[in-house]
Amino acid sequence: MVFEPLRIPNSIRLQNWAIEQLPGISDEHQQQLNILNIFTTFDLLNATRTQSARLKLAQQLNSHIKYVNKWTALAQLACLPSVGCKYCGLLLHAGISSPQQLALLPVAQLHSQLKRLQIKLMQRADLSPDTAQVSQWITEAKQLCR
Repeated sequence: MVFEPLRIPNSIRLQNWAIEQLPGISDEHQQQLNILNIFTTFDLLNATRTQSARLKLAQQLNSHIKYVNKWTALAQLACLPSVGCKYCGLLLHAGISSPQQLALLPVAQLHSQLKRLQIKLMQRADLSPDTAQVSQWITEAKQLCR
């Protein structure tokens, strides 16, 4: 489920996703987040603006801070329309943890890195995003970081 996007003037429309759409969040953690009124990626990002806020959320969930940091990174990446929940996990797995970091990468380098990762994980190069997709991700990240 996609929620109403946030529009940044002269920029991209950030996507807001149901928390259930983010990869790597267990059903139990989803329920706990919902109890804390965190239903969407925007809710999660609002609740984790600072390191102390992330630590507080981890304590409320009785969970390790690394999970909250991971979910925050996934939510930040998923806000980019062309990345969404479909590719945020792939980017994080490749070591890209924020749109700011993504904006700095050359297209060819990231495309090659993702292709190698897909082959290693899935033994299939055809599942890797193409150069045009990777270029779009980087363009959107640059627009967001202006």
